[in-house]
Order: sequence, then C-alpha cells, then structure tokens
Amino acid sequence: MDLSYGEELEGFREEVREFLGETWPLQGEEAELPNHQQAALFRGRAITRGYLCRNIPQKYGGCEQEPDVLKAQIIREEFGRVFAPGEARGIGTMMLVPTLLERGEEWQKEKWVPETIRGEVQWCQGYSEPDSGSDLASLKTRGELDGNEWVINGQKIWTSGAQVAQFMFCLVRTEPDASKHAGISYLLIDMNQPGIDIRPLRQMTGTADFNEVFLNDVRTPADWIVGKRGEGWQVSRTTLKHERNSIGAASQTRALLAGVIKLAQETTRNGRPAIEDPNVRQGIAKLEGYIRAHQYSGYRQFTKDAKGESAGIINMMNKLVSTNIGHDVARLVLDLLGDEGLMGASHDGLGVLPRSHEAWISQYMYSLGIAIAGGTANIQRNVIAERGLGLPRDAAANRSPVK
Repeated sequence: MDLSYGEELEGFREEVREFLGETWPLQGEEAELPNHQQAALFRGRAITRGYLCRNIPQKYGGCEQEPDVLKAQIIREEFGRVFAPGEARGIGTMMLVPTLLERGEEWQKEKWVPETIRGEVQWCQGYSEPDSGSDLASLKTRGELDGNEWVINGQKIWTSGAQVAQFMFCLVRTEPDASKHAGISYLLIDMNQPGIDIRPLRQMTGTADFNEVFLNDVRTPADWIVGKRGEGWQVSRTTLKHERNSIGAASQTRALLAGVIKLAQETTRNGRPAIEDPNVRQGIAKLEGYIRAHQYSGYRQFTKDAKGESAGIINMMNKLVSTNIGHDVARLVLDLLGDEGLMGASHDGLGVLPRSHEAWISQYMYSLGIAIAGGTANIQRNVIAERGLGLPRDAAANRSPVK
C-alpha cells in the first residue's frame, strides 16, 4: 500500500515548512508578546498565505481556497510538528462556523462567521440537560413562538464557556407533539439579556470551565434559527460531526507525544535523562505504535472525504481512539513527573502544548473529561457496535416520544 502523498503534494509540504521556518516561532519583540497576541499575529499571516480558514470564503474573512482534504491534512501535520497555532480554537470556530457554512442562511453567515473566526465573539453550546445527556433527544427546554420572537424556558448543563460567551447555539423543543427527534429546533441566543442565569461548576483542576445555564422567558428573534423548525436534530448532527473531527485529529496526539519525548529528555531518573530508562522508552514506543495506527485511520477518513464519500463511523472511531491515546500520554507524563505530579494543576499553555509541569497535570485531568465531549466513550462504542458491526441495538435505550 502506497501511503505517500505524491510529488506535487510533497512539494506543497515543503512550501508549508518554509513558511513555518520563516514565521514560527515569532522572533524579536514579537516573541515577548503574550501568547494569545503571538497566536493572533501568526494566524493572520497564515490566513494571508492560504493555510488557515481555507474553506471559508474571503467575504467571511477566510482565504477561500479550493477544498483539498490532502493539503489540509499536510497543513495540520506540519503545524502540529512545530506546535504552531492553528485556526482559533473555540466552540464557535470549530463547531458553529462549519455548521453555518453548511446549513445556515446567507445573512446568518455574513453576520456571524467573520467575527467568530476573528475571535471577536465567543459562543457556547446549549445541548446537555440534567436529565438529557447521552440521550440528548429527550431534552425538555422548550421554545414557543410569540409574534416574531421565540420565548425559551429550560435548563442546560455542562455548558463550556457560558460565563464568557456572547451567544449560544441551543437545542430547543419547539414541536411538543412531534416525536422526540423531530420536535427540536436549533436556535441562536444572545446571552446578554434578562432571564439568563449562569452558575459555574467547579472542577477538580480548580477552574470552572463548565456551567449550569437557566433560561427563564429568554427571547430570540424568530429567524435566529438554523435550518427549519423541527430540523434541529439533523443540524445538531452536523455540528457533532465537526466536533468529533476536531477532537479526533491524529496531529493533536502526535504533538502531545512530541512534548512527552521532550519532557523525558529534560527530566532525570537516577541521575540520568529519563529518556534513557528502558521502561520510559518502552512506553513511548507503545504510544508511537498507537498513534501511527490512528494516523493511518485518519488517512482512511480523509481519503473518503477526498472521494466525496461518507466516512461513516470512521470519525467516531478516530475520536474514541484519540481520547484514549491522550489519556495514555498524560499517564506516562505523570510517571515521568513523579512527586511533582502531586502539584496543583495549571492552565499555562493548555490548548497548544503544556509548557510547565503543572500544565501537564491539567492535561491529565483534561484527558479524562474529553472522553465525554462529542459523545461519551461508552456511547461511541455502542454506536460503532450497532452501526459498524451490525450488533443489536441497546434494548435499554428509551426511544419513546417526550411527553
């Protein structure tokens, strides 16, 4: 099997490497700027060169390149290799923007895509509820049309970043007499209005990234709906697809492993670099094997995309494997840190590569939580078994209409 990209694409890889060699890391006074400002400067240059926001039209702030999943994969690989910032991370850029581009009205794209990819507005996701997590279609938050506005009442939970978000994309039951999957709409909500009560949930890292959000007679314009009434479940599946793709990328686990190798070179065991310890080397070799297998599965996925074929459950498999590898990487790091692994967690550097021992501890804790995002690991296994292997459906699942 030939897994090479071919001469033309390898030439493109060299072009990307040359760009990165000239622009990352930043040099001189720019290197003294805060991390987020450095990332913003680099992203602007990368967009100008056509390496980021490739699928976003120029009128929405992107670079409007022809769709090419192979070039996109090469960019991910090369940016990950040198830990260069990719597209601005966040729920809005990774989940809502591609959903709007695929499902939204033209005016919705013009209104929200540019300011979201520039990082000027933040979004949160209103999906899970206290009694509706893995069985999301049983959600009870309701919306009723009052003139030219929706009036929304209900509660969401595990809402990441709600305390800093200006907007929420939210699943709301607007058709109470329809079956539970058919009665949901996908609404956009301004978070700066009366009736919204946000209560942070403290995590074991000491931070509060998740929240409870209470919606009491909250209003949103009738046309702030993505898709038609009752089509929210189908729209949400589009969002979920992009969420799983963002979690399951092999380039992320590859970058983490490179950080582990660097840490093993810098820490010591019995007076010698930890990288020389046979047990450490065996752990790294094991992870390398898993990551290579994951990488080739990723090739399978984007080969399907390149042919215009459905990837089916491959993205679910990649998401599941990616979260497992991320946890195994973090466990190896804790072993390397030894007593320092008992220190408090820190968010320094998270999202690119942990830069301190405390940040690696946060990475370990994060690896536990990410197994839930985009569908819990157990749910992923159920779906893979049912849809991929043809095994019987879970008889315990409640698929009756919501009353």
